[in-house]
Amino acid sequence: MRLPDFEAWAIFAAVVEHRSFSAAARALSLSKATVSKAVTRLEAQLGASLFHRTSRTVSLTETGKALAPRARRILDEAVCAEEEARDAARAPKGLVRLAAPMTFGLQRVAPVIAEFLEAHPGISIDLMLDDRTIDLVEQGVDVALRIARLPDSSLRARRLAPIRAHVVASPAYLNRHGRPQHPAQLAEHRCLRYANNETWRFTGPGGEEVTLKPAGPLRTNSGDAMLPALRAGLGITLLPDFIVGADLAAGTVEQVLTDWAAPPIALHLVTPPNPLRPARVEALIAFLVKQFAQSL
Repeated sequence: MRLPDFEAWAIFAAVVEHRSFSAAARALSLSKATVSKAVTRLEAQLGASLFHRTSRTVSLTETGKALAPRARRILDEAVCAEEEARDAARAPKGLVRLAAPMTFGLQRVAPVIAEFLEAHPGISIDLMLDDRTIDLVEQGVDVALRIARLPDSSLRARRLAPIRAHVVASPAYLNRHGRPQHPAQLAEHRCLRYANNETWRFTGPGGEEVTLKPAGPLRTNSGDAMLPALRAGLGITLLPDFIVGADLAAGTVEQVLTDWAAPPIALHLVTPPNPLRPARVEALIAFLVKQFAQSL
């Protein structure tokens, strides 16, 4: 039996992660020629091209896209095996890539990262804040925090805490436009919309379900960006508690439709499907679970 070319698979995974042969070569402390030869060698063994190459860009072929997650698992398992073979008492070290939603990341994640880094001086964190649902494997992300109803996927997910969402408006807006008594009446209101939630769904106390597509003067991918317009009385919106909770407590906005509930969402900790994780990743996961499980 011919053994797989594990070095070539690992180099292929590095090119996918760093999105260029040159960047992968620098990360691996290899020459660009060595990286290119390894990928060419692997392509010859597979009988298929892994990348579209031009003088300026490198992109994955369909075969490359299909094989990239497996190459990543090969590399990850080798890294984990080496780390486990080292002295178990050695403190975790290395880079961990962490992704989180923008507002939640700024408000809740960034303030506690300092505590983690102080406790683990050998670990560094690449914190990526983005409200888009990124591909963890393609982007080389080790851990992601996501606030959503998660679809079925190969990712490993752990539910940490429920997130409450409220329909809210300023007292000035409600005085001018009235207080809706039923979700269907929101179609008559000026709604501030979150770009990732174009359809609002509600369930009433008797089990009645209502679905609508809100319309209004502002659509944005940032909940924080809605707050000035919300406070100024320019519209009514649906926002999670961690964004609008302080305004509710201060009375600058009021909750409406309190008998109706939006679909339940939660904070999840998500990792790539590979069951093996380096000690540095396990340390961050344990810290995040302690920080956020059932605490929101």
